Amino acid sequence: MYQKILITTDGSAVSQHTACAGVKFAQQMGAEVLALFVAPEYQYPVYVEIIPPSYPSEEEYLAQMRRMGEDYMGSIMRAAEGCGLKHSCMTAFSDAAALKIVEVANEKHCDLIFMGSHGRSGWGQLLLGSVTNKVLSQTSKPVLVHRLIREPGT
Repeated sequence: MYQKILITTDGSAVSQHTACAGVKFAQQMGAEVLALFVAPEYQYPVYVEIIPPSYPSEEEYLAQMRRMGEDYMGSIMRAAEGCGLKHSCMTAFSDAAALKIVEVANEKHCDLIFMGSHGRSGWGQLLLGSVTNKVLSQTSKPVLVHRLIREPGT
């Protein structure tokens, strides 16, 4: 049914849990896995006239974000490899994560976007905005939302 599944991660515990579920789903489908980490774009300090020496250069920032992305996606890659699935990963840069996720899914010909939800509802969801909701509203591709079920009292 699905040939290539895009699994997103932001490095949080929720997204790592979602990624594991995504790999299991891909295994059931016999699908290829593409893991994606979207990092914020480099921001120049606007509050000073001269960039402080301790402030990272753009190249240092990009390298650090790529290392973080590889670290975050490592568990996805190991799980996919353990399941015998074809897999790859990429770090992308954008301040509009949802749009970048949709763009990558289209460019890489993914059949499904697999992502998590923190399970917020009502005002919490409205005020915080949800990358998942934004992806849902921006794509015509199927999106499987894995919702973390919280135990009562947590």
